[in-house]
Amino acid sequence: MKTEEKYMQRCLQLAKNGLGKTYPNPLVGCVIVWKKQIIGEGWHQKAGGPHAEVNAIRAVKDKAKLKEATLYVSLEPCSHYGKTPPCSDLIIENKIKNVVIGSMDPNPEVAGNGVKKLQEFCDTVKVGVLEKACKNLNKRFFTFQQQKRPYVILKWAKTQDGFIAPKTQEIGKPTWITNPYSKQLVHKWRSEEQAILVGLNTALKDNPQLNTRLWKGKNPVRILIDQELKSISSSTSLHLLDQQIKTIIFCKNPLENKENLIFEKIDFNKNPIPQILEVLYQHNLQSLIVEGGQKTLNSFISSNLWDEARVFTGNSYFEDGIKTPDFSQKNPQKTFIQKDELKIYYNH
Repeated sequence: MKTEEKYMQRCLQLAKNGLGKTYPNPLVGCVIVWKKQIIGEGWHQKAGGPHAEVNAIRAVKDKAKLKEATLYVSLEPCSHYGKTPPCSDLIIENKIKNVVIGSMDPNPEVAGNGVKKLQEFCDTVKVGVLEKACKNLNKRFFTFQQQKRPYVILKWAKTQDGFIAPKTQEIGKPTWITNPYSKQLVHKWRSEEQAILVGLNTALKDNPQLNTRLWKGKNPVRILIDQELKSISSSTSLHLLDQQIKTIIFCKNPLENKENLIFEKIDFNKNPIPQILEVLYQHNLQSLIVEGGQKTLNSFISSNLWDEARVFTGNSYFEDGIKTPDFSQKNPQKTFIQKDELKIYYNH
């Protein structure tokens, strides 16, 4: 591995520590190298907090070394005033003459301006080291900025014989297909994404909480598709309506909003999926997990509005029930969680 790639790899490693905590900002890692030694490193830890470059520069004990150092950063340094001052200005103030950048920032407020600023001052500014990996790290941020919608992750679990739920079940008591470790992993995923969506049938049958109770982390915003607001008139008191977590309900005729309960109108005579994603973009939500059920998952698949699918196959059989979504994607990444198989597909 080339020297530049080695240090950029470290930037990526550091940046991942911020997953789930930096929204609406991207994940960024930064390393400062002086005479083949790392003298400072940092990552963006949470929105509103110092950026990766600030943390890395602060970590350098002997600031005199900075003018002979190279700064590596996974994303183009910002050039505008947000909640913090521009990082490109800070690099210039500290007389860092060599900068290596993983990928450009697609945010129109940056978009090349950070690099331009640095080029006026620095001896060398190199862009595109491990660019693909740097873009992939910020797939949510890039999708949100470029496609004006959240990054969509589909998730379901199926039995060995291809069912995602039994034909009948007691209300509020889903039949678990996967083991407790897979279940905990799903809660970890929830803490990493900004929103989570289910359809009405899943809400009424499973009465899910859609929170991160099995993992320490922030709860995602809960999303429900409920055309006729049957969840409101349901005899079961649904967790989704408990106003404990921000919840958005997509319906035909909205009610008045309450605390943590927001009603959004869409036209169900047209495809609801693009409309839902447009509203979630307006709510500034960069990522969405779709947890079901079958009809809801199929509507995202048939609209081709998904980026990733995470599919568990548990070690169980139903013999009859609700079939797995209609999905023909190939070449997944495979892993095992005990006897559960997890396949991850990407919609390239």
